[in-house]
Amino acid sequence: MEAAHQPVSGATQPVSGAAPSVADASRPVSGATLSVDSPQQMQELGRRLAKILRPGDLVMLTGELGAGKTTLTRGLGEGLGVRGAVTSPTFVIARVHPSLVGGPALVHVDAYRLGGGLDEMEDLDLDVSLPESVIVVEWGDGKVEELTDDRLHLLIHRVTGDTDDDRRTVVLRGIGARWAEEDLALV
Repeated sequence: MEAAHQPVSGATQPVSGAAPSVADASRPVSGATLSVDSPQQMQELGRRLAKILRPGDLVMLTGELGAGKTTLTRGLGEGLGVRGAVTSPTFVIARVHPSLVGGPALVHVDAYRLGGGLDEMEDLDLDVSLPESVIVVEWGDGKVEELTDDRLHLLIHRVTGDTDDDRRTVVLRGIGARWAEEDLALV
């Protein structure tokens, strides 16, 4: 692994296969599994992911409370060069961080308190923001998939057992044609 990739280890081979057809648009077309050993490494992963994100990308983050979803998003914000401190939007539901460098804005959404699917999220106008922004949704499973056929889904797993450390396994799954050419194992 290159020196720039040292903070995160354990990349696996990309998921093989061609872009999915309309019938199987939710099937991952690329992927990788990474090991992260500290909050600083999680934030660095976010900075590295930001380099491959572009306007219109939807990033879904799944993981238990304290898994590192907001820490990763903080790194995305740094990598995208956005304004404002990236903190958990739990109580405001969504925060928009405009770009300071002419890139896409970061829209950070916490869907934890939202019960329904996309209908309940319509007030957030995510579909309007998506073309010119990078939208990151924590707790979005079953709620935002209808926004686009193309999304990057990150599953963050804490190491289980008798441990109090910060080790995590991050599974990256690119879904849809947008991610078919992206080698997530290089992140």
